[in-house]
Amino acid sequence: MATPSRKTSTPGPLASKRPLPRDPSSEVPSKRKSSAPPAPRLLQSSGPFVEGSIVRIAMENFLTYDVCEVAPGPHLNMIIGANGTGKSSIVCAICLGLAGKPAFMGRADKVGFFVKRGCSKGMVEIELFRTSGNLVITREIDVAKNQSFWFINKKSTTQKVVEEQVAALNIQVGNLCQFLPQDKVGEFAKLSKIELLEATEKSIGPPEMHRYHCELKNFREKEKQLETSCKEKTEYLEKMIQRNERYKQDVERFYERKRHLDLIEMLEAKRPWVEYENVRQEYEEVKLARDRVKEEVRKLKEGQIPMTLRIEEIEKQRHNLEARIKEKAMDIKETSQKCKQRQDVIERKDKHIEELQQALTVKRNEEHDRQRRISNTRKMIEDLQNELKTTENCENLQPQIDAITNDLRRVQDEKALCEGEIIDKRREKETLEKEKKNVEEHIVRFDNLMNQKEDKLRQRYRDTYDAVLWLRNNRNKFKQRVCEPIMLTINMKDNKNAKYVENHIPLNDLRAFVFESQEDMEVFLREVRDNKKLRVNAVVAPRVSHADRAPSRSLNELKPYGFFSYLRELFDAPDPVMSYLCCQYHIHEVPVGTERTRERIERVIQETRLKQIYTAEEKYVVKTSFYSNKVISINTSLKVAQFLTVTVDLEQRRHLEEQLKEINKKLQAVESDLIALHETNKRLEHKDNELRQKKKELLERKTKKRQLEQKISSKLGSLKLMEQDTCNLEEEERKASAKIKEIHVQKAKLVTELTDLIKSCTSLHIKKVDLILQNTTVISEKNKLESDYMAASSQLRVTEQHFIELDENRQRLLQKCKELMKRARQVCNLGAEQTVPQEYQTAFQDLPNTLDEIDALLTEERSRASCFTGLNPTVVEEYTKREEEIEQLTEELKIKKVELDQYRESISQVKERWLNPLKELVEKINEKFSSFFSSMQCAGEVDLHTENEEDYDKYGIRIRVKFRSSTQLHELTPHHQSGGERSVSTMLYLMALQELNRCPFRVVDEINQGMDPINERRVFEMVVNTACKENTSQYFFITPKLLQNLPYSEKMTVLFVYNGPHMLEPNRWNLKAFQRRRRRITFTQPSQ
Repeated sequence: MATPSRKTSTPGPLASKRPLPRDPSSEVPSKRKSSAPPAPRLLQSSGPFVEGSIVRIAMENFLTYDVCEVAPGPHLNMIIGANGTGKSSIVCAICLGLAGKPAFMGRADKVGFFVKRGCSKGMVEIELFRTSGNLVITREIDVAKNQSFWFINKKSTTQKVVEEQVAALNIQVGNLCQFLPQDKVGEFAKLSKIELLEATEKSIGPPEMHRYHCELKNFREKEKQLETSCKEKTEYLEKMIQRNERYKQDVERFYERKRHLDLIEMLEAKRPWVEYENVRQEYEEVKLARDRVKEEVRKLKEGQIPMTLRIEEIEKQRHNLEARIKEKAMDIKETSQKCKQRQDVIERKDKHIEELQQALTVKRNEEHDRQRRISNTRKMIEDLQNELKTTENCENLQPQIDAITNDLRRVQDEKALCEGEIIDKRREKETLEKEKKNVEEHIVRFDNLMNQKEDKLRQRYRDTYDAVLWLRNNRNKFKQRVCEPIMLTINMKDNKNAKYVENHIPLNDLRAFVFESQEDMEVFLREVRDNKKLRVNAVVAPRVSHADRAPSRSLNELKPYGFFSYLRELFDAPDPVMSYLCCQYHIHEVPVGTERTRERIERVIQETRLKQIYTAEEKYVVKTSFYSNKVISINTSLKVAQFLTVTVDLEQRRHLEEQLKEINKKLQAVESDLIALHETNKRLEHKDNELRQKKKELLERKTKKRQLEQKISSKLGSLKLMEQDTCNLEEEERKASAKIKEIHVQKAKLVTELTDLIKSCTSLHIKKVDLILQNTTVISEKNKLESDYMAASSQLRVTEQHFIELDENRQRLLQKCKELMKRARQVCNLGAEQTVPQEYQTAFQDLPNTLDEIDALLTEERSRASCFTGLNPTVVEEYTKREEEIEQLTEELKIKKVELDQYRESISQVKERWLNPLKELVEKINEKFSSFFSSMQCAGEVDLHTENEEDYDKYGIRIRVKFRSSTQLHELTPHHQSGGERSVSTMLYLMALQELNRCPFRVVDEINQGMDPINERRVFEMVVNTACKENTSQYFFITPKLLQNLPYSEKMTVLFVYNGPHMLEPNRWNLKAFQRRRRRITFTQPSQ
């Protein structure tokens, strides 16, 4: 081991399954089967530990360690060691031992994953410096239960108590300003300004600064709520006051109306007493009249008995006459029906005579029409015969007709041949169009799938999507082939395997453009990144293609372990993309297995010696230790695929496009042939029509005489038929007259029968009238008797009704007297035996004593009261209630305003206590940060940023940096600066916090990996100078390598992490013996 002169170092971690030695003179951090002599600490720490600094870190069965103990110094602690030796394991132990969350490390989300593989339990122990006595926190991890057990100073406790103890020492392992693990370096630049301010407050601000900030945010929120509440209450109060002003006059009118109603109530109270006395007097008078009418009713009933007997006798005589009248009525009805039947028969005879006369008239008209048609036909025959005489003899036209017929047959043959070709071409066209439609549908389906992939790209990486659109419109600017982002060009053969590819290829490369030429890539980045300000990634494919490079071992050798394919065989991609992925990510060497592979993973790792392995749900990265040649594996769960689940076969799509072009060419040729054939067919059609017209004219000339002869013969035949179709009108007239005469005889007989029936019906009517007259006389006598009886009965009924009315009136008056008495007492609230109170008697004396006067006064008062219309008793209640509510609301508003003023005063006070120290703190950070950047010939500044001074939840710290003199200051973001620039900015910001920091320690893990040598050297010098000052907090700086000839400080502590097969066992390590041997070697070297 080589160490710089005059520098102190502590032993590297050693591993062993044996318990830690208790010899205080030896320090034996260990790692399994490895050991290394630690560098002797020549000097004691030049500065004391600050409160909360880490004094000791112990691990057992934790990640790569079996047993390990580390003793850091009070100032800068540099943990150095090769990759895989266990440096970051110490960082994980600090985080988990101080109640940090497993997910914060970015390695695993369960604490059980941090226990060494094959072990059921693990342990981390952290000893923190305290002036009152060191604090020892122990965390034991159970893998099976994924559970932790906590101890403070060897006493069992809970995680909450540990968190409180850690927080009391101002340790914040979740604060990136204090604790920056390797996997979180990139996230520091992703912190928003607000998050950075909160982390800075917690890290270096006074304990009360962050509390003041939270109070300000809460006060501001409550202030807004109070302002809103005051505004709403003020508006509501104004509306209430305005509403009460509107109802004030109504309330005054209501009380005036109430005075009139009170007088009405008193009048209505006296009225029943006056009414009762009037009704009582009326009752006595009605009772006397009732007794007189009762005697009169008795006398009228005795005089009605003789009339009743005579009326019954006459009623029997009337019933006998009415029965005889009904019999005559039935006879009359039968006779009338027979008369009706005879009349119907006579009407039918008249109708028959009319029909015979109409038929004779029709035959006369038909005969006249036949004679007219015969005359016209004879005239037409004469005209045709004259035309036939004038027609000349036809010349011999047959040769001409035969010649035209031959030409016509030849044209028709040509036309049929042409139409056949047209049909064939149309069928060919239809077939091609169907093929074209199928190909276009296939292309549309491919485009829809491609659009799905592009939509995902647009939603997640809009800048990359815009760059793709630009590339498609500007491909002519590039000399060689340019491939779109890898996620668009990769096509999975099976979608379920997309997760392996997405977990293997980082997202930055999945959205990268692939170029065959470096020059083309520079042109692209200049146009897209510099000019259009788009954040895109680009890579150059290797000059020599790696796409077809064979794997180091065949797949058949790996199939017994459950492997079914290499990553390269799971998808298709353009040659430049496949070549780049094979070169960069060795996809032709990474096999993919199944659950069977996962079950025998230990055997797979030991026997195959593969560097990367995929099982059904996990990824394994296998490394071999440089010192011990031991195999170390790291497994992670596979994430769900997001971008490659849609498969598009671009080669097949190109084949379909070529096929579509070929079909379009064939369609154009068929269209041209069809146009030519249609022209030829049109010409033949025209020639055919001309020949047909000539032949038609010759045939018409040849057949004209024959047609005239046929017409004449036809007309003569028609004339003969019309002459034969004769009609004897005299005979028809004679037959019709005979039928009419016969009908008249029948009609005369029917009339005679009808006359006899009418005479019989008249006789019956006379007899019926006689009986009706007798019945009328009897009815008249009965009616007179009944009238006399009814008069007597009416008088009796009137008298009885009068008696009843008088009796009812008596009872009514009696009941009314009782009711009025009861009502009068109820109105005055009197009992059955109580007298009228004096107050009522006094009030009644001033009121009228008659009902008319009382009613007149009531009417007057009611009229006055009715003038107050639209008044509602609830208005007064609401008015009173609203007055009380206004008073209450006014008091509440006053309290709210006082409370609001108090909150504003509190905000003002807390703001002054928070903002001024914060500005001073940010100014100090800016001063340090700017100084650090200036020393590197760069520029950087830190300021307090907010858009609105009153929005305390929007305050944030803004970091702006400039690494080139030609550019402006740009805000530190995850996208604008390079990885090295972000690392430098992060490190310098943390350095700026170092001297101001009130936290007991800070951890930074491998932040220098992305820096160039110049920046790394400058940053290292700043770290040494800053962290080794007096009164600074403890600092852990983890790195796998260092540049040569770096400056060191006496206050530094260098912790080397070793492993390998030749390390001493922990119980055999003796620091004093090693120092003695080292001194002897040093003394003997000059004499040699």
